[in-house]
Amino acid sequence: MRTHRRTPSRQAAWRALCAAALAGTLALLTACSDDSPSAQWNDGKNGSGQEQQQDSGPKQGGTVTSPAADATDVPASTEIAFQLENASNPSIELKSESGETVEGALQEDGKSWLPGGALDYGTKYTVTVNATGADGKPTSNSSSFTTMAKPTKVVRVSSFLGENQVVGVGMPLIVRFGRAVPEDFRDDVQRRLFVQATPQQEGIWHWTSPTEVHYRPKTFWQAGTKISYRMQTGGLPMGDGYFGRADVSVDVKIGPSFIMTVDNKTKKMTVTKDGKVIKTIPVSLGKKSTPSASGTMVVIEKQRKTVFDTMDDPNPANRYRTPIDYAQRLTWSGQFIHAAPWSEGVQGRTNVSHGCVNVSMAMGAWLFGQTRIGDPITVKGTEEKLENGNGWTDWNMSWDQYMKGSAIPYNG
Repeated sequence: MRTHRRTPSRQAAWRALCAAALAGTLALLTACSDDSPSAQWNDGKNGSGQEQQQDSGPKQGGTVTSPAADATDVPASTEIAFQLENASNPSIELKSESGETVEGALQEDGKSWLPGGALDYGTKYTVTVNATGADGKPTSNSSSFTTMAKPTKVVRVSSFLGENQVVGVGMPLIVRFGRAVPEDFRDDVQRRLFVQATPQQEGIWHWTSPTEVHYRPKTFWQAGTKISYRMQTGGLPMGDGYFGRADVSVDVKIGPSFIMTVDNKTKKMTVTKDGKVIKTIPVSLGKKSTPSASGTMVVIEKQRKTVFDTMDDPNPANRYRTPIDYAQRLTWSGQFIHAAPWSEGVQGRTNVSHGCVNVSMAMGAWLFGQTRIGDPITVKGTEEKLENGNGWTDWNMSWDQYMKGSAIPYNG
């Protein structure tokens, strides 16, 4: 009997082949899903990302916040605002597209940097913020902006005082504008008015009108003070599409302390120079119908010879035309210190003037040779009070009153 060997069917063989292939595939997959640290680093999703973020650390350095990156039509008066993150010791570099470096300085708050003057119109600039990171390493970040075209609507800004002028201890610094500055823009303008006094003295700006702003210290200037002040208003927006025409800088000096005090009760002027009484002068003040004003004024202008003409006064009794010697203006309304030889006989005893401070011819000449623009005079005890604004009446206000004229709250 023949014995036959049993062989698997075709279907069984196919199953076996598939099982073998599946086993090989599982083995391969198991090898590829290695959980070792090296496999996690190569994966780049978990361990790799975390490790790289820890290596780079937190963001640090300075960023320009204004003008915005690639901004155009930027005012030529712009200052650079920046923000620090995990950094300190900021410094700013500003260069024009031609590579010229612009000088400037950090503002007191340490959050912005002001160029030393108006930038050129229609020019591209690159600003770089350099700082020291929290890790002690230097950082820098740059951006660019382009200034506006030269404006056609400009405001003239001027100083009443001239370069190197010597003035009295009561002289306010006076800045005038060729056009009224809207109230909403006065704080921005005031922030661009800088005063440096040597020795340093506390002071503040005070708007006397929409076209004029004054600066005075808390007390009279110290004799011999050197003052440098500048109006960095070139290209500065001043409302209604107008811009400051240019920057202006002036250096002046304060002369000796020369202070005049007039007492209506005694009819005498006491003159003090550098703290010492040097002269007592008999005076005649305004009669009852035209009294002198009581208050603190300063010498506004000096005229060796002039003519007082009041022929247009509505009251015929007040009309006259008289030559005057040694006239020193105190108010816009017409109060002067001047020589009055016609009243010398009653000076020191009776008031006969039309509101002026009458002195003798000799004392008029002496005073005229001693005084400077800005020397203060205080008149006391008359029937009328000085109206603020009638002359340079900055010292006729208390310090608290004067501060209220500032467009910026005073934090001195």
